[in-house]
Amino acid sequence: MELTHETISLKLRHTFRTSREASDVRRNVVCKIQHQGVEGLGEAAPSTYYNQDAQTVSKALDDIALKLKDDPFALEGIVSEMWHLFPGEAAARAAVDMAIHDIVGKMLDVPLYRLLGLDPQKTPQTSVTVGLDDIEVMQKKVLELDQAPILKIKLGTQGDMDIVRAIRQISTATIRVDANAAWTAREALEKISALMEYDIEFVEQPLAADDLEGLRWLKKRVKVPIVLDESVRIAADIPALVDCAHGINIKLMKSGGLREALGMIHVARALGLRVMLGCMLETSLAVTAAAHLSPLVDYADLDGHLLIENDPYSGVDVVGGKLVLPQRPGIGAVTSAEGR
Repeated sequence: MELTHETISLKLRHTFRTSREASDVRRNVVCKIQHQGVEGLGEAAPSTYYNQDAQTVSKALDDIALKLKDDPFALEGIVSEMWHLFPGEAAARAAVDMAIHDIVGKMLDVPLYRLLGLDPQKTPQTSVTVGLDDIEVMQKKVLELDQAPILKIKLGTQGDMDIVRAIRQISTATIRVDANAAWTAREALEKISALMEYDIEFVEQPLAADDLEGLRWLKKRVKVPIVLDESVRIAADIPALVDCAHGINIKLMKSGGLREALGMIHVARALGLRVMLGCMLETSLAVTAAAHLSPLVDYADLDGHLLIENDPYSGVDVVGGKLVLPQRPGIGAVTSAEGR
């Protein structure tokens, strides 16, 4: 198999701001793998939070290209070797994992969901994220999303309650909130208790990723479900979180790809946890790959492509908030021009 890659610059529709960072442009890396005339596509959306950027991803992909075996059906061996050689480059591994799944689906002429034995009718609705900003700007963003049935509101400021109050005044959508690890345990207890007035579905990552003691304390005292994101990357992280939360947020860019993400879903289910599929700021290529797993989960936050102004791909559709998977073989993502 022959691997090549290119870095793409993505312009965001709005400044994307969380309690940690803000950005207007993202640089992702598209991975292309050729095998017997079939091209598989994958995408890396690196995050500085995980000490990755387009340069580290590109370097990892160059190294993976030198070691890539010539059988796309040997996925277990390929994924295991990448994990061993590049443990810190989950986004790069995810891109290769995606591209190989894409090749296999195309060679067998089946969509990825069918390859996995899943029912495309069971996809959930996805939330759409509203980044932190002045309250008036956040309200304007919400009004632009008037057809979105679920909103995920970024929090982590002194004005959190004012933000949620202002959004609830203009929207009847389901609201989820995400503090991105910005609160202390007692602050979280106070805010979550107050947020119940606004009919919040759940709270994502209220405390620091490694504050498991605080999360256990908090879970015992709140009535709103807690879903953890930054606290969990791979399946091995999940057992320690059972007493800390009600659910986990799985992302391909954290797990290293579809194969590990699928394993995480099964582990979480076995431990009685709810499951959400999320994403970074990704194009329709990576979002579509993740969406093929969505019939297995409770919640979806697969909106990265909706936040990008110049998405070069098309794939999964969002109709009335519901994810609609493509029928094309493999991942089913194509360039925007091809998708017309």
